[in-house]
Amino acid sequence: MKTFQRLLIIILFIHYSCANEDVLENNSQQESLKTKTELNVASRQGLKPIGTGVMMQAFYWDVPAGGTWWETVEGKVAQWSNAGIDAIWLPPVSKAQNGALSMGYDPFDYYDFGQYNQMGSLETRFGSKAELESLISSAHNAQLSVIADIVINHNSGGDIEPNPYTGIPYYTDFNPLSGKFFRSSSDFHPNNVRNSDSGVFGGFPDLSHSQPYVQDWLWKRSNSVAKYYKNVMGFDGWRFDYVKGFEPWVVKEWNKEVGGFSVGEYWDGNVNTLDWWATQAQSTAFDFACYYRMRDAFDGNNLNRLNDDMLWKRGGTKAVTFVTNHDTDEIYGGKMLAYAYILTHEGYPTIFYRDYEEWLSKERLNNLIWIHNNLAGGSTSILHVDNDEYVARRNGYNNNGLVVYINNSNSWQERWVETNWSSTRIKDFTGHSNWEPVTQAGKWVKIQAPPKSYTVWSPK
Repeated sequence: MKTFQRLLIIILFIHYSCANEDVLENNSQQESLKTKTELNVASRQGLKPIGTGVMMQAFYWDVPAGGTWWETVEGKVAQWSNAGIDAIWLPPVSKAQNGALSMGYDPFDYYDFGQYNQMGSLETRFGSKAELESLISSAHNAQLSVIADIVINHNSGGDIEPNPYTGIPYYTDFNPLSGKFFRSSSDFHPNNVRNSDSGVFGGFPDLSHSQPYVQDWLWKRSNSVAKYYKNVMGFDGWRFDYVKGFEPWVVKEWNKEVGGFSVGEYWDGNVNTLDWWATQAQSTAFDFACYYRMRDAFDGNNLNRLNDDMLWKRGGTKAVTFVTNHDTDEIYGGKMLAYAYILTHEGYPTIFYRDYEEWLSKERLNNLIWIHNNLAGGSTSILHVDNDEYVARRNGYNNNGLVVYINNSNSWQERWVETNWSSTRIKDFTGHSNWEPVTQAGKWVKIQAPPKSYTVWSPK
């Protein structure tokens, strides 16, 4: 049973909400909010277009607690931008059930960015609202877009209440201190509209996107989660968590309402399923088919797997490619070869924070980012694949294109390949080979690659 004090607080918030709807409808505050929105929009006019560079996943699982992470990331955005990053993907930014310990994937109050004392803490694990706003501003000043991790399949942290649809009490009574998006049993499955959707996660209350009230608060209202995050907080795009749990029309409608870049986490190695979801949601998707094939190829020492189908091969604009992320968090010997693959091929590549800042060579990754941004244009032609060697050509689009040679064997390898260039001197832009051969009139040339490494060739 709730205490009298808790009831009083809730009654006051409900009364305030009913009387004023919310701060956007309060005339005295609407002008300052409008000004802030205009400043955010203006500050974003000079951003690099998302997809022209490389995305940085700016966190990993269990980053240091204590409210310092936003400051840590803010200290790196200028350096990342100079290296060729065009967007940063942040973890879920709102207060979750586990308060200062949570990584954000158990959301409670979508509008508490570390300014309300609830769920046992004032700040989130990552910091305060002011520190988040400072980070977003610094990222924009560095021409970087900021991607919000959106968790809308499930909620956590509600109080227990009777459930008229199941007859069993459950934790579906949500009374956030922000005063926005109160929820009750009818906003979760089962309810009077639907018994279930595509899936539940971890036993958490499963949010019902078929309820008009839920749609209003997630993306339709003037101060919906989507519009508040974009227009007030300054986010530029969306990473949708666990989209297996709800139908793709939800992402489609969200994007239609607010726009911005979006990518869905549909964790499935079946390229047909990924292609279906991306088409239905009208969004990009993480290329898990590519992830699994690369793991087989570079960790399992079988480059023939790179011949298999992947989402980027269905269309580069559908696929966000990655080598590892906060859920997989892997270290293996062929990881640099995997980055050489995604940073020379189609799709929008993502770099994992720990790979860049801790585990791999930042110099080598910066070199591959430069190659991606300056040479890796046009369609892809696979020139040769066997167990140890992989050679592919990017055919160029407003640039010269390239030839990438990945060698997973234990010795130097050489191979004749057909390039884009006739009678042209080329060089390896990675610095792994000092050859500078001249292509024949028929565009053929011999190139080489060192053991367990790669080279990338283009006109000198």
